[in-house]
Amino acid sequence: MRTLEDLLDEDVNGRGVLVRADLNVPLEGPDEDRRITDDGRIRASVPTILALAEAGAKVVVTAHLGRPKGGPEPKYSLAPVASRLSDLLNVPVRVVELAAGPPQMVAGKVVLVDNIRFDPRETSKDPAERAALAQELAALVGEDGAFVSDGFGVVHRKQASVYDVADILPAYAGGLVLAEVEVLRKLTESPDRPYVVVLGGSKVSDKLAVIEALLPKVDSLLVGGGMCLTFLAAQGHSVGDSLLETEQIDSCRKLLESGKIVLPTDVVVADDFSAEANTRTVDVSEIPDGWKGLDIGPASVAAFTKVLAGAATVFWNGPMGVFELAPFAEGT
Repeated sequence: MRTLEDLLDEDVNGRGVLVRADLNVPLEGPDEDRRITDDGRIRASVPTILALAEAGAKVVVTAHLGRPKGGPEPKYSLAPVASRLSDLLNVPVRVVELAAGPPQMVAGKVVLVDNIRFDPRETSKDPAERAALAQELAALVGEDGAFVSDGFGVVHRKQASVYDVADILPAYAGGLVLAEVEVLRKLTESPDRPYVVVLGGSKVSDKLAVIEALLPKVDSLLVGGGMCLTFLAAQGHSVGDSLLETEQIDSCRKLLESGKIVLPTDVVVADDFSAEANTRTVDVSEIPDGWKGLDIGPASVAAFTKVLAGAATVFWNGPMGVFELAPFAEGT
């Protein structure tokens, strides 16, 4: 694996470097005045970007924010992120549009391409569409450019700015990715026991390979987030209008045979996906039709806590609910 240090050893002064970062931070407030409520991911991206800028690279950062629906949406603009990144780097970071072509760059400076998911080709299932976008991204840093993958939260995704661009430009692992890989090595090779994994997030399909790899190694695997609803469906529960991957139900049923998976016993449900929705806490066997499960309930928190209290190693990956909205943040 080629690393950021390898790239810096090659001398990047005056070269364009494309960095895929994970800047998907929570925001609140009206579209014209969105405020960052947790800048942890921005802070985590700083060391790699700063190292490249200080070495004289022309740094072009790509990232996504939220789930825009195939085009620009003001509420998903990375402008607030660029402002915070400017503060942390102590250098101006300007937002550029991909459609405008290669930006005018100065060695040691940083630009941020606005939300890469504004372009539907980023997440396309068509390899040709993703490849075309990847070519446009590579063109931003020129023929002698390089690519640094530093968005650990997205490295598993087969998307243009993550996967396809690495087939075009010389690719290197950034500092954040390397640090996470080292942690994962410890967690998969020699964890102290009891070893408990907490998995959340929205989709089972995103975490299926992780579950299959970890299940033989763990003592307990606690499942929350939207993905737990597909597991609950595999147990025979009705999940109302909750997020459900029907094509993964059989896979979940087989995974449950291990006896190591701990699922919620109660969930917080809502009649709408919003902070103003009507909510209630129900047993997992009593999710009403038309309601959505959006967080684990207090009995589940207590049960998870009991398992975690006896653990020597805890690996946590993904939230227990829609933590960006206050009514569904308690589980996380």
